[in-house]
Amino acid sequence: MDTNSKITILAIESSCDETSASICVDGKILSNSIATQSVHEQYGGVVPELASRAHMQNIVPVVETCLQEAFPNLNATEKMAIISAVAFTQAPGLIGSLLVGVQFAKSLSLSLNKPLISVHHMQAHVLANMIQDPAPSFPFLCLTVSGGHTQIVLARSPLDLEIIGETIDDAAGEAFDKTAKLLGLPYPGGPLIDKYAALGDPLAFKFAEPQIPELDFSFSGLKTSILYFLQKQVPGFIELNRNDLCASVQYTIIQILLKKLKKAVVKTGVKQVCLAGGVSANSGLRQALQEAGIKHGWKTYIPSFEYCTDNAAMIAITAYYKYQAGQFTSLDSYPSARAEW
Repeated sequence: MDTNSKITILAIESSCDETSASICVDGKILSNSIATQSVHEQYGGVVPELASRAHMQNIVPVVETCLQEAFPNLNATEKMAIISAVAFTQAPGLIGSLLVGVQFAKSLSLSLNKPLISVHHMQAHVLANMIQDPAPSFPFLCLTVSGGHTQIVLARSPLDLEIIGETIDDAAGEAFDKTAKLLGLPYPGGPLIDKYAALGDPLAFKFAEPQIPELDFSFSGLKTSILYFLQKQVPGFIELNRNDLCASVQYTIIQILLKKLKKAVVKTGVKQVCLAGGVSANSGLRQALQEAGIKHGWKTYIPSFEYCTDNAAMIAITAYYKYQAGQFTSLDSYPSARAEW
């Protein structure tokens, strides 16, 4: 396999509780290996120390798997020889988890004498939309929704991304997860709300929608509204109305997101609209965006499920663009739990 003229990126993602590695050759993803940590389920959330330990156990086999999937006919030496650069998630995330990926990437970069590329996790979520065909052309708007972030991003080019709206408090993903906890659902609760919502009436219960100016979001008031509503109910109410509660909560969150997105389209004039982030795997949100696209004349794009949640393919595609632009980092680079773009 002649890859002398090809840009081959080996990317590492370790920002939270998924260890992932990916190979990207000239902007095409050849492999995307992910190891999910199940140890956190019994604790009702991610335990940072346990996540770090699991990353240390998983990172070597995950990288080996991704290399084997991408280059099954090459031996270990040949696989390493064709790597053009090593990329890693630098921020944001759990600092211990990030450290595992950063140090592994640095060591590999040093041993192979290959350039190092640092990637911001949220920028990578946006560019996950560039992995598959058809991909949006620039400029496009991206609604990025995850457990820690809710943003509307104007993407003028792969490396010219501007946040034009974001949450002033809690993220939409956090609203899903904390509501799930109030409803007695096990961790992770967001996907379960999506599952039960499909069986319920989205208009059964009405919850408060925040009145935040411009393109910013707020979800703390919604969580409080749900909490107070549930506290007033009789025992057994949640069990009897679980499907309708999930449907109503999901509907409210989606309406908050789409109303802001509609404002962003009007304000910018950009009618190519994408989804990104872990919550973009939510079936209700995906369907609502597609319906909004038909109604308003938007061209909509939604990544496949494997590229919505944390994955190294999105790190790889971002690093590919940074490689082309000559945006490399040094071995002095360090991770950050909450770094801005």
